[in-house]
Amino acid sequence: MTETARKVARIIEPQPVVEGAGVRLRRSIATRTLDYLDPFLLLDHFASKDRADYEAGFPLHPHRGIETVTYLLSGAVRHKDTLGNSGEIRAGDVQWMTAGRGIMHEEMPQVRPEGVAGFQLWVNLPAKLKMTAPRYQEIGAAEIPEVRREGSARIRVIAGTVDGVNGPVTGIAADPTYLDVSVPPRATFVQAVPAGHTAFAYVFEGEGRFGGPDQPAVAGPRLVVWGDGDTIEVTTDESPVRFLLVSGRPLGEPVARYGPFVMNTREEIEQTLRELEQGTFAR
Repeated sequence: MTETARKVARIIEPQPVVEGAGVRLRRSIATRTLDYLDPFLLLDHFASKDRADYEAGFPLHPHRGIETVTYLLSGAVRHKDTLGNSGEIRAGDVQWMTAGRGIMHEEMPQVRPEGVAGFQLWVNLPAKLKMTAPRYQEIGAAEIPEVRREGSARIRVIAGTVDGVNGPVTGIAADPTYLDVSVPPRATFVQAVPAGHTAFAYVFEGEGRFGGPDQPAVAGPRLVVWGDGDTIEVTTDESPVRFLLVSGRPLGEPVARYGPFVMNTREEIEQTLRELEQGTFAR
């Protein structure tokens, strides 16, 4: 069977936003340019050594109906919730939180000389799992396997499979792939992606040619949205490139969205707001 190489469908420039109590971010999914990339609801990139850009953090706030994925490149973020969970993730760690029927939590970046840098991705849950029990998968940097392809790429496998190596995040409804890929100069990276799955690359260091050597170079920060197919190809010239490669199975379900709540109907959103007002949310 012949494989089909994916072509680039769109290239998105991230938009500056301020979230939480005053954290400065670059957002590429959940903007006027790109509202939703089924099943992905939001992608934020944060990176600063200026404490004023991040120290206010994200005080206690609710989520329902989604999963949030936090991947740190540098610094540290402390978190806790109303269910009694608490901890700290550091450089190279990932936290995959399934909010399910509801959770109240806070995320507070720690002020350090290196500042803080990383990503937060929101993944939608299917209707049958929106009211599931909340859970965390916290994966330390040392637990994330790294695949090295000689002369081609270095790949941290957070979720999915690369060259027979499985990522540690499992049991996710969207059947995701989440990779941190570094490609050296004058190299080519090719990776299989399941046909029919939504896929994107978020370029955050260097530049590369996405979709083949005849394509224009894309420099970070940019979001590259892939069309359908079986494989993706990235080539480099004199500069290396580093990017997230993320894919997942689309849900194809109605989306009713209100801030941190994502359900299937407006009535479910109104019910969530009533629970929040009555103090019965996330018990």
